[in-house]
Amino acid sequence: MRAADPQKLDALVGRLVGDVGASVTGALIVLGDQLGLYKAMADGEPVSAAALAEKTGCKERYVREWLAAQAAAGYVDYDEGSDRFSLSPEQMVAFADEGSPAFFAGAFEVVQSMWVDEPKVEEAFRSGSGLGWHEHSKCLFRGTERFFRPGYNAHLTTEWIPALEGVHDKLTKGATVADVGCGHGASTILMAQAYPNSRFFGFDYHGPSIERAREAAEKAGVGERIVFERASAKDFPAQGYDLVAMFDCLHDMGDPVGAGHHVRETLAGDGTWMIVEPFAHDKLKDNLNPVGRIYYGASTMICTPASLSQEVGLGLGAQAGEVRLRKVALDAGFSRFRRATETPFNMVFEARA
Repeated sequence: MRAADPQKLDALVGRLVGDVGASVTGALIVLGDQLGLYKAMADGEPVSAAALAEKTGCKERYVREWLAAQAAAGYVDYDEGSDRFSLSPEQMVAFADEGSPAFFAGAFEVVQSMWVDEPKVEEAFRSGSGLGWHEHSKCLFRGTERFFRPGYNAHLTTEWIPALEGVHDKLTKGATVADVGCGHGASTILMAQAYPNSRFFGFDYHGPSIERAREAAEKAGVGERIVFERASAKDFPAQGYDLVAMFDCLHDMGDPVGAGHHVRETLAGDGTWMIVEPFAHDKLKDNLNPVGRIYYGASTMICTPASLSQEVGLGLGAQAGEVRLRKVALDAGFSRFRRATETPFNMVFEARA
C-alpha cells in the first residue's frame, strides 16, 4: 500500500468533513421545506424555537434542534442575547420564496431521490439495464420541477425565447408550440402566460406528471390554452409547430437522434427546435468545477440510467457539451444549429431545417 502524504490527507479529510456536513444539512433542508419552517420565518422577524413550533404545529424540542443545525450551517441567523433565530433577506429568497430565481430548497428533493434510489442505481451499474425516469421515487419529479422552475422564471420568456431568430414575434402574434418532456408543465405554463395569443401542447411519457401539469395549468388560469397529453419524444402528434421546445430532457432520452427526426417531421417549414440543456464544456477537464460536480452526480444517478433504460441507449449524460449536441441535431436532419444564449446553469440552442 502506498503511503499517504499527511498534508494532502488532512486537506482531503477537511473537504470530506464539509461534504458530510452538506449531506446532513441537505436532509434538514428538505425537512424544513416540507414542514413549512422556512416559510414561517420568511418575514425576517426573530423568532424563538417555541414560537416557531407553535406557528408551524411542530414540537418545540425538534424545532430547536433543527434551528441549531441550520444556524451552524449558516442558513439561519442566531442571536445569542435573545435566543432567537431569523432569516436574512438572502436566506429567505433561497429557502422560502419559490418565485425567486435563487430558490434552492427544491434542489434538495432531487438529491433526496438519489439517496432513496441508490440501491436501484447500484443494480443498474451491475446489470447495465438502466433505470427509467418513472422508476424513481416521487420526490424526484417534484424536486425537478422546483429545481428548474426558478431558472425558467428568470430567463425563459425574457432572455431565452427572445434569443431565438424570430420566435418571440411569432409567439406574440400567435403560434403553435410543443413542449416535449414537459414534466409538471412549469415551462409550458410560463410560456402560455407570456404569450396569450399562442396555443401550447405539453407532452411527457410519464402519466402522473401529465396529471400534475393539467392541475397546475388550471390553477394558473391557462388550462384552456394548453393541451397536456401523454406521449414520448418519438411519437407526439404532429401539428405543424412553429416551435418545439425541450427543456433539460434531451440528454435523458435513449434515442435523441430519433427524437430529433420526429421533431423535424412535426415542425412547420420555418419552425424552430429549441434545446435547453445543462451548461457544459466539451472537454471533461473543463467541467471539473462546482456546477459540473452537481451535473455529473445527477447524470450518474438519474440521467444516464434513464437513457440506458430505453431503446438505443445513447447515454449522452447531463454534461454532453455543444459538440455532441450539435451532432445529434445534424444527424437528425437539421442543417442549422447554433448556441443562442447561455446562463451559468443552462445552454440554449436553436436548430432549423
